[in-house]
Amino acid sequence: MLKLSLDKNTVEEIVIEALKVFKKGGIVAYPTESFYALGVMAYDEAALRRLYQFKKRPAEKAMPLIVGSRDILNTIVKSVPAQAEELMKKYWPGPLTIIFDAKENLSRLLISDKGKIAVRIPGDSFALSLAKAADFPITATSANISGKPPAQNSEEVINYFGENIDLVVNGPKTPGGKPSTIIDATVSPPKILREGSILLN
Repeated sequence: MLKLSLDKNTVEEIVIEALKVFKKGGIVAYPTESFYALGVMAYDEAALRRLYQFKKRPAEKAMPLIVGSRDILNTIVKSVPAQAEELMKKYWPGPLTIIFDAKENLSRLLISDKGKIAVRIPGDSFALSLAKAADFPITATSANISGKPPAQNSEEVINYFGENIDLVVNGPKTPGGKPSTIIDATVSPPKILREGSILLN
């Protein structure tokens, strides 16, 4: 396990290192605007399975993704409904996870049994820098054993997973609070599935 200390001067080099880890099939623990998350390249089936296994996440619970641009979003969703466009303009980058209809070529571990996928452009955090630099979507599942509290710092991540993580980004304690709000934009009107840090009226 590699542990790299994050500050304003090391963001770029840690992003580069994280991308190398992803492309080798590795798992990265990284800070978001709320908690720590666990990331793998979304197109790497073996890495996804490994992540599910040691996180003890039920296989029927699809993993959310982060992307850094609309171009990357378009590679994983069938379309962007007008109501999703409005939400994206208002709340992205930020802690709003939007549910879209997924393209069929993605892993079943990323898609719900109804063919939907959860995506966001993260708010101001290392996660945003990482997503912007990647030319692929990244998983953003919370850094915890399923059912346990999400980790807010690198020590908690290591206590949960130890050597199962290939790279731990050692940043300041994350803000915590509520996780991202989740809204299903495939139905009209959009349906809030989880109340989170963004309050939608």
